Amino acid sequence: MINKKYNVYLLALLAAGSCKTTAPPQLQVVIQTQPLLEIGNEKFSIEDYQESYNRNKNASDSTGELSPEEYLNLYKDLKIKVLHAKQEGKDTTQDYKEEIQSYREQLAKNQLVDKNLVEKLSNEAYNRLKQEVRASHILIGVSEDASPADTLEAYRAAIALRGRLEEGSDFGDIAARFSKDPVAAKTKGDLGYFTAFQTLYPIESAAYSQSVGRVSQPVRTKAGYHLIKVTDRRTNRGMVRVAHIMVQLDTAGTAAQKESAKARIDEAYALLESGENWDAVVENFSDDKQSRKNKGLLPMFGIGQMVPEIEEAAFGLSKLNSYSKPVLTMYGWHIIKLIEKKGLESYSVMAPSLRKKVVTDSRGKVLEQANAKRLREKYKIEEFQDQWNAVAALGDSTIKTGNWDYLKAVSTDWASVALFKIEDQSYNALSFLDYVKRKQQVKPKDASPAIVFRRYFNEFVTESLTDYEKEHLEETSPEFKGLIDEIKEGVLLSQVMEENVWGRSLTDSTGQLSFYERNKDRYQFPERALATIVSAKDTQTVNAIKKSLVQSPYKLERRSKEVLFPADVADIDYEQLDALADVYIVMEKNPDYIVEIAGYRSADESDITSANRIRNVVNYLNGRNIPILRIIEKDYGSFRQAAEAERNRRVSFQFYSQSRSDVEKVYNSETPDAVMIRDGYFAKDNPLFARFKFQTGEQTVIDNGQIYWTFVQKIEPARGKTFAEARGSVINDYQKELEKQLVNRLQEKFPVKVNAQELEKIKR
Repeated sequence: MINKKYNVYLLALLAAGSCKTTAPPQLQVVIQTQPLLEIGNEKFSIEDYQESYNRNKNASDSTGELSPEEYLNLYKDLKIKVLHAKQEGKDTTQDYKEEIQSYREQLAKNQLVDKNLVEKLSNEAYNRLKQEVRASHILIGVSEDASPADTLEAYRAAIALRGRLEEGSDFGDIAARFSKDPVAAKTKGDLGYFTAFQTLYPIESAAYSQSVGRVSQPVRTKAGYHLIKVTDRRTNRGMVRVAHIMVQLDTAGTAAQKESAKARIDEAYALLESGENWDAVVENFSDDKQSRKNKGLLPMFGIGQMVPEIEEAAFGLSKLNSYSKPVLTMYGWHIIKLIEKKGLESYSVMAPSLRKKVVTDSRGKVLEQANAKRLREKYKIEEFQDQWNAVAALGDSTIKTGNWDYLKAVSTDWASVALFKIEDQSYNALSFLDYVKRKQQVKPKDASPAIVFRRYFNEFVTESLTDYEKEHLEETSPEFKGLIDEIKEGVLLSQVMEENVWGRSLTDSTGQLSFYERNKDRYQFPERALATIVSAKDTQTVNAIKKSLVQSPYKLERRSKEVLFPADVADIDYEQLDALADVYIVMEKNPDYIVEIAGYRSADESDITSANRIRNVVNYLNGRNIPILRIIEKDYGSFRQAAEAERNRRVSFQFYSQSRSDVEKVYNSETPDAVMIRDGYFAKDNPLFARFKFQTGEQTVIDNGQIYWTFVQKIEPARGKTFAEARGSVINDYQKELEKQLVNRLQEKFPVKVNAQELEKIKR
């Protein structure tokens, strides 16, 4: 409870008179809150301090929560620096204003979102995701901007068709004959199975609220009126990840081509049935070059996200690593292998992505409409009908073609014509006309210019209401005002610190050196061992790593697919590009890698063939910005002949790296944290070195089933750090000294007074 000082004034005096009744004295209480702090001429209340403390008590370098007393010093320092910045006019610069406006725009967007409605729609979507619905529809086309007469005619047509369906007419036949959906003649209106987010929200809502077999009332979308009939419901089958083998087939291909494709997929299937390795069959048969690089693996998908034939085959598999019989789709023949099945995740896991989808899919219209309704109820709006009638006359047929321009027809001073007011703020016709000219789009043929024009006006009013609310957020939202005030102070604080502390500490090399010389005792190395430490599950792996680390660059247990060439051919063709692309991706993602490119030729090929193959591969990598310094060339000619004749015409790849961490990454690529490699200086108290004796040479230790090996090159005695070795710490400490000097200067400029009585309340 905040204490307050009361100043009591006597406003009425007793009137003397023996024959009169006297009134009791009238008192007026004036409440004055004493400030907690006075800095210069500025006063800061305990309420201001409390708000700042609640927001920032965990936002310091301290590992725990600051106490209110501890935070007071930070609060004083912040306020004194901000006052200094304001006195220097830093809050009046254009850069400052633009930065604050940018922050304000982002915060305002978040503030104006109806979080409760977003949450409601997210929960609704999640509950719908638990079920898959199969539905059919009939579309009676009419645009959202059609005239009232055309809209009514379409609605009546929808009601009439619904009547026929209720009387027993076949839904599919009616859809094929009357629906304006361009594929209705083929699908008879069947939309297949779908779940939340996979169709327009009004259609989705109608499907999920309709019982199986019933036909809905007309449902309005931008395209017109829909009649929805639910034909089935089932529990959501979740998500699957599959791999596939695809034999490509053009649906318009010849009979011979179709027979050839079928024979090829049957051969692949027969090999799998005989026990052939899946990866090998993918490599030799699949025409899907993208997935072939990854053993045929496809992204995880759910209902409605894949062609129906693959979807049905995938969800029809129940055992992991089982595969389907050949399946025909519009792309060709496929064999589907089940890799993973996953059910619907909990709402708490899915909620963040659901909230994003709710805002961006067709549900966004619901949010827009709710926001428009809220704004119209919150603010007083006055529209001027006569002025609107004059402006509405400008909405001619060119508004449908997107070529409308009010300047062609009139010369009225529309800037002086007020169309409407929000509270006390007027909005002129010229602003609206410019809005229409900027926003206009081509509309359907049945759109009514008057309806289109009025829709633009309604949207302009809503946008103006939104802008009005944004402009007045500080007045209507104390939370928003607090955030903006804090951002303003933060930007000013950053400018002061950059100018007086951060920038100077980084660029003032003389000051850094001087600080180092005055404080050398702070910067010391303890006794240290220069060592390499390796750990793995088994001795064999440790020995392999030791061997790899003998010489830099380090040989990696990582290769890339060989590039095979036809006889007497060195040029790179389409067939070789896939393998070369893999090499490029590896090199591009790993900047410390070096690649050894080894070229081979058959004994009956020209002597220069292998060299030309190497040269063409190098040129390819150079052309994709892999420099020659990261490439080692080795021409083995016709030596090292392979058992398979085609491999004698190859280029192979071996990766090396300058970084020991890359050696570690390769070993951990399949089993995370299987191997650890660390090198550098280790103090005696370093946990990694605790298992070893503090002496030079090799040591091997077994701890909890893990093999630990170290090689200590030397033991260095304790010594002081040189300036170069200590520079990072020096800069950090120098910053603290510069900041302390700054605060001392500012306290002389802006004397600080702390109200001891108010301070006691913080300590309670």
